[in-house]
Amino acid sequence: MSELRPGLVVMKFGGTSVENARAMLRTADIVLGRLDRGLEAVVVVSAMAKVTDLLLTAASAAGRGDVKGALAISSRLRIRHVDTATELAAGGSVGGLHAVLHAEFDGLDDLLRGISAVGELTARTNDLVVSFGERASSRMVTEAFRGRGIAAKHVDARSCIVTDDGFGKAVPIEAAIAARLLEHVAPLIAERRVPVMGGFIGSTATGVTTTLGRGGSDFTAALVGGGLHAAAIEIWTDVNGIMTTDPRICPDALRVKTISFEEAAELAYFGAKVLHPATILPAVQKSIPVWVLNSRDATNEGTKITAVAPPCASPFKSIAAKKRLTIIDVVASRMLMTHGYLKAVFDVFDRYRCAIDMVSTSEVSISLTVDSNEKLPEICAELSKLADVKYEGRKALICLVGEDIRGHSGIAGQVFSAVSHVNVRMISQGASEINMSFMIDEEEVEEAVRSLHSRFFENPDETVFDVAGRRERLNAD
Repeated sequence: MSELRPGLVVMKFGGTSVENARAMLRTADIVLGRLDRGLEAVVVVSAMAKVTDLLLTAASAAGRGDVKGALAISSRLRIRHVDTATELAAGGSVGGLHAVLHAEFDGLDDLLRGISAVGELTARTNDLVVSFGERASSRMVTEAFRGRGIAAKHVDARSCIVTDDGFGKAVPIEAAIAARLLEHVAPLIAERRVPVMGGFIGSTATGVTTTLGRGGSDFTAALVGGGLHAAAIEIWTDVNGIMTTDPRICPDALRVKTISFEEAAELAYFGAKVLHPATILPAVQKSIPVWVLNSRDATNEGTKITAVAPPCASPFKSIAAKKRLTIIDVVASRMLMTHGYLKAVFDVFDRYRCAIDMVSTSEVSISLTVDSNEKLPEICAELSKLADVKYEGRKALICLVGEDIRGHSGIAGQVFSAVSHVNVRMISQGASEINMSFMIDEEEVEEAVRSLHSRFFENPDETVFDVAGRRERLNAD
């Protein structure tokens, strides 16, 4: 394993951190603070808040032949970006940036007209449409940095983030990415410049635009950090790090000071939206610490994610909830003990690229949970050839994460005692020592989370949780 490069930090800023001119300038000041400490920085940015959703809507409208509706959305986005660019200039010349933005949106308009004329929206074309959000925001942030005296240089992420052609959720090719970063980004760092690139987007080896899936800007930052052997990766968002649960459900939720890579990945996968699960992987491979920080409160210490977390007196670090799940029951008494039966069932999900969250088996049945309903009718139709199938929607998964859960005697009894008034549909712990999960009805999520949080975070370990911060916050409220 190559040694990490001391002083190099990859900083990713989410949509709310670049949502308008004020946010972009605040982001510039955060980066300037890192540079003033003698650090080197590479910056990855998301599209401005809500832009990706609007681009998806425009693409969909064009695909239906509604070119007028699609172009109206593009026009709104053009005005928002140009107005933001004007604000960034604060009376100075913005001719160059305006020209770049108009050229981008002219290209988007032509693309939307083409989609409408053909009458079909492919996954490949959809990726090209949504790429415009990061392409525009990274240009604007570069100019915002220059206005603050930072020697920033825009880098088109598509020149570095090489992927396969799995449009919509492309798989990165890490060896190729490392080589491209060495070619396009490393020389800028050597010149003490700050490379700025859009997250979420990449391209195939032949230059066709791809995307890494929703939340992929975090993934971009981790890929860049891994490829450059950065000393740290910072994920700047609008919350003070990873919390013991959603503060909207439990106002007394605590900030977790330090957490392990494995715990953070479990939380991210099972509903904690602060972090994209794939962010963890390139960082784990290189043992690069990841920080989750708040761009609206840059003095807050946030959460540090490391390979090994410090000991914690509390059994759990956090509680996550994942809604809109479906339970599929596959019952086949005639297949009892038949060799290859489980493989046949899971092959169906594999063919439709449908991820499974939880599995429970008995002698004659398999219960599975999925969060994708897109292909559910087709999946169930294929499963029906193997067994009797039924499914229930509007379910939710509650996931409690902590180190060495199995090492805490009687912990399962404590968990289910705390939610004894809630109907539990499925339970899973299995081989994992850091995750205990169960399924309930969606409408009971808030009550279940509040009961669990009250039971397990009444007397938290102050070395791991920000007890003082909670006290200050509650007193202020």
